[in-house]
Amino acid sequence: MRSPILAALFATASSAATIDWTAAYTKANASLAKLSLNDKVNIVSGVGWNKGPCVGNTAAVSSISYPQLCLQDGPLGVRFATGVNAFVPGIHAAATWDRALLRERGQFMAEETKGVGVHVLLGPVAGPLGKNPTGGRNWEGFGADPYLQGIAMAETIEGMQSVGVQANAKHYILNEQELNRETMSSNVDDRTLHELYLWPFADAVHSEVVSVMCSYNKINGTWACENPYVMDTILKQELGFQGYIMTDWNAQHSTSPAATAGLDMTMPGSDFNGGSIFWGSKLTQAVNSGEVPQARLDDMVRRILAAFYVLGQDSGYPATNLKASVQGTHKTNIRATARDGIVLLKNDDNILPLNKPAKLGLVGSSAVVNPQGMNSCTDQGCNTGALGMGWGSGTASYAYFSAPDEAIKTRAQADGTQISLSASDSTSAVGSAVNGADVAIVFITSDSGEGYITVEDNAGDRNNLDPWHNGNELVKAVAAANENVIVVIHSVGPVILETILAQPSVKAIVWAGLPSQENGNALVDILYGDASPSGKLPYTIAKAASDYGTQVVSGNDDYKEGLYVDYRKFDRDEIEPRYEFGYGLSYTNFTYSDIFVDGRPNAGPATGDIISGGRADLWETIITVTVTVANTGAVQGAEVAQLYISFPESAAAPPKQLRGFEKLALEPGASDVAAFNVRRRDISIWDVAQKEWVVPKGTFTFSVGSSSRDIRLSGTLESV
Repeated sequence: MRSPILAALFATASSAATIDWTAAYTKANASLAKLSLNDKVNIVSGVGWNKGPCVGNTAAVSSISYPQLCLQDGPLGVRFATGVNAFVPGIHAAATWDRALLRERGQFMAEETKGVGVHVLLGPVAGPLGKNPTGGRNWEGFGADPYLQGIAMAETIEGMQSVGVQANAKHYILNEQELNRETMSSNVDDRTLHELYLWPFADAVHSEVVSVMCSYNKINGTWACENPYVMDTILKQELGFQGYIMTDWNAQHSTSPAATAGLDMTMPGSDFNGGSIFWGSKLTQAVNSGEVPQARLDDMVRRILAAFYVLGQDSGYPATNLKASVQGTHKTNIRATARDGIVLLKNDDNILPLNKPAKLGLVGSSAVVNPQGMNSCTDQGCNTGALGMGWGSGTASYAYFSAPDEAIKTRAQADGTQISLSASDSTSAVGSAVNGADVAIVFITSDSGEGYITVEDNAGDRNNLDPWHNGNELVKAVAAANENVIVVIHSVGPVILETILAQPSVKAIVWAGLPSQENGNALVDILYGDASPSGKLPYTIAKAASDYGTQVVSGNDDYKEGLYVDYRKFDRDEIEPRYEFGYGLSYTNFTYSDIFVDGRPNAGPATGDIISGGRADLWETIITVTVTVANTGAVQGAEVAQLYISFPESAAAPPKQLRGFEKLALEPGASDVAAFNVRRRDISIWDVAQKEWVVPKGTFTFSVGSSSRDIRLSGTLESV
């Protein structure tokens, strides 16, 4: 059992301990003095699209032994590399609610990244947050709650940078849909910006992320990559960010306005046709004419060099070789994360786990690997066969692919179970596969991705929240032919399940998410009870798409929903979700007891010095909450205890907000203490008049439970 004090020590001792910006800036200043104007411009300007070994490259500078910097996608592994693993996507990693797995995932990805000589891995993703359930790239990030996103960002970044690879927090900010992302303006009030969308980026900065990527869209009418309020005022001043800001690829629109607003690096240095070059020689001219101050250029270079030095990339870093074989034993993390991110939504009659059934019927095209080959679609731009990730630049090639049918057949062979398979989504092929089967397992999917690829008429964002490939009808056909149906859903995000739940024969629903290359193995671990399911939803599954109150828009987005996204909206409007945020069943049972809330928070604004992440006192633990969790069932399992805080009425805040979680693995009959360290920022709201984080005066309620709607215990404290 870990005491609250030890937990606090553990939480802070591991945070970016090796980052020494002062020494890095000293080194950067020494190098800066040796650089010509041309050298400086080369360091901040990409060489152009498709003009180097990586998706982003800058020219080498021999006078300071600075290499050709290599920047490469992406958030789940190294894109275009041939000897790497495809790690589990962010949304599925978030569904584990497991800090250790998240950190290890970041570390292992970075070990492969460094092994192929890539300096900057373009991830992790905190934007989109996922306010629109159909948003095409939601699956790259960590779910529809800023606290969960923030913890996942911190763990991932610290894992990555511990290896010496530059992490890149993206897409900053308010890039919440693919439709018109390069023309639209996201218009948002300052409180919503801070409390929802900026929140996880603050975690990233506090974990000393060395680079941030500005996004394609406009923010309140000004392009993100030339927006002084977003880049300079908020990121560099308010959050004390000491690294550098790069553009998303071809997201720059100007030479001088971008430079003076706070942009530090342009990528890839041109558009995708070699045109639209805004820096390079144009930046040289702007500096020579005085339009861009020499001091601003020096600041750009200093930041980029400091990021390079602070992670020790000037000493013994491997040469770039995207063909290097660097997989190691990292599939252990992929298997564990894929397994522990699976969420059990329904398990009537304890149909799961399976126990050596005589016959299993498997149905659905997503039960098998893509018949054309696991990597046959460019940037995974198809939904053919088993689904492991969405599509777009945030993908990587599978090193191998464990499909559900293969993994189940292997287990069935050992058990003496007969398997029949219909690897088709045709309802007419169902009967022969499931007739006489003890259990029928039907596989359905929903996919999305980046807008430059259209898949089955979905141009990045999903057209709706229905299963693809006639999934509802397929389930109905299986349910009509067999009385014991398990539905396995691989999906990028929420799917409306009402048609499926209306079928009496559907006894279980396994939300298998996006498990990457360990798809089948992870599923078998859960279906057969080798592990008890412990995943929890990182978003809400509604009864109707309209319940979310947000949708992809065709013009500008005015963010009229404000703070009320996902469960915050459902709670305020008293809408009953189908499966709430944080929900997930287990094969065992957990009880909660003995809540203890300790602290004396002072009302008023934060006043500390600016450190990485904002005012220092925002990051101090001022309240501890502890509860005892016991496994009262018959098998080993893990429970994610979740802390939600309700603010005083004067705060005009959502009814409750996630502000802590701890995953406890418990043997039958065992118990442990879940300890939550509540920081000042966790009970603060953004005061738009003071432009400070303020703790409101009044009564706070601290609720702990198994999900956002399954609250087991509560306690209160007054701020004074």
